[in-house]
Amino acid sequence: MQRLAFVVLCVVASSSQAAVQSKVVEYKEGDTVCEGYIAWDDATDVKRPGVIVVHEWMGHNPYVRMRADRLAQLGYVGFAVDIYGKGVRASTAEEAGKLSGKYKEDRALLRARAKAALDFLREQPQVDGDRIAAIGYCFGGTTVLEMARGGMDLKGVASFHGDLGTPHPEDARNIKCKILVLHGADDPFVPGKTVHDFEDEMRAAKVDWQLIAYGNTVHSFTYPEAGQYKVAGAAYNAESDRRSWQAMQDFFNEIFKRPTPAALRVPN
Repeated sequence: MQRLAFVVLCVVASSSQAAVQSKVVEYKEGDTVCEGYIAWDDATDVKRPGVIVVHEWMGHNPYVRMRADRLAQLGYVGFAVDIYGKGVRASTAEEAGKLSGKYKEDRALLRARAKAALDFLREQPQVDGDRIAAIGYCFGGTTVLEMARGGMDLKGVASFHGDLGTPHPEDARNIKCKILVLHGADDPFVPGKTVHDFEDEMRAAKVDWQLIAYGNTVHSFTYPEAGQYKVAGAAYNAESDRRSWQAMQDFFNEIFKRPTPAALRVPN
C-alpha cells in the first residue's frame, strides 16, 4: 500500500510539473540576433502577466532560465533575455567585466537591447501586454533600472543586488512604474554613497520606490555558485535569497493586483 501511494504521488507531482512549458527563442535588436528562453504554464490559455528576467554579468545562462521556470510555476510568463547577443558569453570574471562594461558605458545601447526583449515578450500569445514587469540580477539589476529610467511601459521592476548608479540621474523623471530594490547591506560594489544617491534620485523624481537591505549580505547573494569566480565581496546567502524572492512575489501581487494561491508559493 505504501509503495502504491508513493507511485501515485510521483505521478501527480510529474503531471503538475509537466504543465510548465519552455522554449528557446530568437529575437533581434537591429542587426543583432539575441537568444532568449520563455517559460509558461500551459494548463490555462488565459493571458497572464509577463516578467522579463535579465542575466548577471556572465551573460544568458541556466541560472536565469531557472528563474524564468520558477516564475512560470507562479503563474507568470517568464522570459530570460539576452543582452549580449546570441553566443556571446563570458567564461571568466575578467571577460564578464569587459562585456558588462560595454553596456554600462553605453546606456542607450543597453536600453535598446532591453526594449527589443520587451517588445518580443509583449507579442507572445500567452502574455497580457498591459501587465509586464522586469527583474534582474547584478548586471541585470542595473539593466531593469535603466529600462525604468528609459520610460518603458512596465508595471514594475525589481533589482536583485544590482548597481544602482547612473550617469543620468535626471532620467528618473521618465519612470512610469514602481521600483523594488533588493540589496545586500554589506555589498562592497554598491557602497553607501551609491545607495544614498539612488535614494535622492528617486525622491527628486517622486518615484514610487522601495529598497530592502539585507544584513550580513554581500553581492550576488541569490546566486548559489557566486563563489566559483573567486570575486571578493560576492557570496551566496540562502536566507537573503529566500527573503528577496518572497519580497518580489509580494511586489508582484501589488502591481498586478493578483494575489492568487500560485503567486504565494515560494520555490525551494
